[in-house]
Amino acid sequence: FYTDWAWTSFVVFSISQSTMLVVGAIYYMLFTGVPGTATYYATIMTIYTWVAKGAWFALGYPYDFIVTPVWIPSAMLLDLVYWATRRNKHAAIIIGGTLVGLSLPIFNMINLLLVKDPLEMAFKYPRPTLPPYMTPIEPQVGKFYNSPVALGSGAGAVLCVP
Repeated sequence: FYTDWAWTSFVVFSISQSTMLVVGAIYYMLFTGVPGTATYYATIMTIYTWVAKGAWFALGYPYDFIVTPVWIPSAMLLDLVYWATRRNKHAAIIIGGTLVGLSLPIFNMINLLLVKDPLEMAFKYPRPTLPPYMTPIEPQVGKFYNSPVALGSGAGAVLCVP
């Protein structure tokens, strides 16, 4: 959750992490019948993020450079829904998934708003640049629009209707 990628990482993170939490926890709960699994997952992910935050801090980045996401309240909601809808597995997936999908982005938006100065962070610690072999090549759109080959193939495609 890099603060200089705040909006992008927020959107991508919200979608991917909500999905990961719900699918993993519901799958496990449906096959084991053990509620409380989502909260367990969320706690482990939170601890991993604290470790990552500590590692970046040890490398000299500011404490705010990585924001620890808020998974646990959404996971508790999911566990509560699972407990309330034990008889109906589809309800657990639909209602629990919806609650996680709505609550996780809200908790994390509040979390991001607490970062001291995101703009200063973005300029002081810019995104790492990609190595040359990973740099995307821009498509050459419209470069050959007046070439005889392109005109001929275009005309051929229009005129040669089977």
